[in-house]
Amino acid sequence: MGLHKQYLKVGQSAKNRLFGVKPWRKTPASPEGTSAVQMLISEQGKVNHGRLAVIVVGLFTLAMGIILSSIPWLDYIILKNLRLVNGSLSYHYWQRPGVIRLTKVYIYNVTNPDGFLNNGEKPKLTEIGPFVYREDMEKVNIKFHDNGTVTFQHNKILQFVPELSLDKNSRVIVPNIPLLTLTTQSNSLPRLVRMTLSIMLRAMGLEPFVNVTAEEFIFGYDDTLVSLAHKFFPKHRRPLSRMGLLLGRNGTLNEVSTIYTGHTAMEEFGYMDKLNGLDHLPYWPDSPCNNIRASEGSFFPPRKYTHSDVVHVYDKDLCRIIPLHFRGMTTKNGIEAGIYTPPEDIFDLPERQPDNKCYCGENDKTCPAKGLQNIAPCQFGAPAYLSFPHFYQADPALLEAVEGLKPEKEKHQTYFLIQPGITELTPSIRHWVYLATTVAEVSAPIFEYGSIVSGILILVGVFIKTYKNVVFTKEALEKGKETLRRGSSFIINGQHRLLIIRDSYSLLNNVNTDPDPDPDDEDDGV
Repeated sequence: MGLHKQYLKVGQSAKNRLFGVKPWRKTPASPEGTSAVQMLISEQGKVNHGRLAVIVVGLFTLAMGIILSSIPWLDYIILKNLRLVNGSLSYHYWQRPGVIRLTKVYIYNVTNPDGFLNNGEKPKLTEIGPFVYREDMEKVNIKFHDNGTVTFQHNKILQFVPELSLDKNSRVIVPNIPLLTLTTQSNSLPRLVRMTLSIMLRAMGLEPFVNVTAEEFIFGYDDTLVSLAHKFFPKHRRPLSRMGLLLGRNGTLNEVSTIYTGHTAMEEFGYMDKLNGLDHLPYWPDSPCNNIRASEGSFFPPRKYTHSDVVHVYDKDLCRIIPLHFRGMTTKNGIEAGIYTPPEDIFDLPERQPDNKCYCGENDKTCPAKGLQNIAPCQFGAPAYLSFPHFYQADPALLEAVEGLKPEKEKHQTYFLIQPGITELTPSIRHWVYLATTVAEVSAPIFEYGSIVSGILILVGVFIKTYKNVVFTKEALEKGKETLRRGSSFIINGQHRLLIIRDSYSLLNNVNTDPDPDPDDEDDGV
């Protein structure tokens, strides 16, 4: 029994060595005991860094797409470059646009001055032109202020473009504007003074019409009355030294404009804060005629911020701001632009458009006919009126008073394309405008929702691959268990037989047949 007890005390490791079984080691947990996160990022108990990186990329792409689709990130980028600040994209375009701007001048030539003056004939007008001038423009004397505004002056240089124009030396017969101005203002003088003035004018040989070249009429010719007024008139009423329609547009303009840069509110972006230090127009006594809340023409507040279909622009030639109404969208050179036109009643009588009453002055009888805008206050008191070309949308009586005019909407309607959509944009500006207005509107949603779809597909792909690996591992484990069960049965059965043989052998060796055994024989049986 001693040997039998000693055998029963043999350790498990000895049994394993005896029967060829490897020592027991801790095996990885089965899939049933592993969490979903562990299954996604690990394989065979170890972290799969490649799979983890793919999951991170998928989650980042999905989150980025969701966040970008829920915030106006594209507007933020555009507005950041749109606001006026030294060094921004909009600043470079605004300060020196680099746009080829063409000013086209048409002159109405009076072909029957004698018949009109002496025979009561209607003025016969012939349109002469165009006379085209290229306008190079830049902003000078720029100064930014802490209240979100910037002050500047315009510097313009007009150069004649002969290849697009008629001969600038073509002669035309036009009204003598200085003489008409003097005679109109003399109506308030005493009768004796008027008679004396009339004699002096005849002695000077001045006539109601002058014969000048187109270049002289546009950029100045010498006139006696203008020279005298320039010398003796008070400074605030002093005209230029020569008579010319566009004479005051060459060089640095006297007007000092202050506009909003967009840092305080985009609803006022590009609108004027002050003009020559004033917060109103000095030409008109009351609002809304003296209002200056309008763009000077460079920038307009974005329509999506104002939520309005009306923008306002200041026109120096009109002595006022004019409203522009949104009429729809158009595409020019691949760039979308909004079409804006003045309302039909912009030059209407106060009876139909009450806002125009303050343009009439103190006496309502001085209100011009429909279709005319009085610009005398900003033209040194000259009896000057502006209208759309060929009296478009004006009182029919104005057309009946002359010969040679024929208004056509396609030719003579005034319109603005804002955003901008003009062919004269430089390639760099056109490129940025096209990207910001056309490409971005399409590519931004594609990028946002494409990121969401890409992130989902990446994560789904990882899930599917992980699921397949888990199923494969589970099947492999089941097959392995089955194999182990079969092998274990064989080993156990063989072990049982061997134990029986070993036990039988041990028992036979321990049978005591000698009545007087040697004490040393006990160890020999081992």
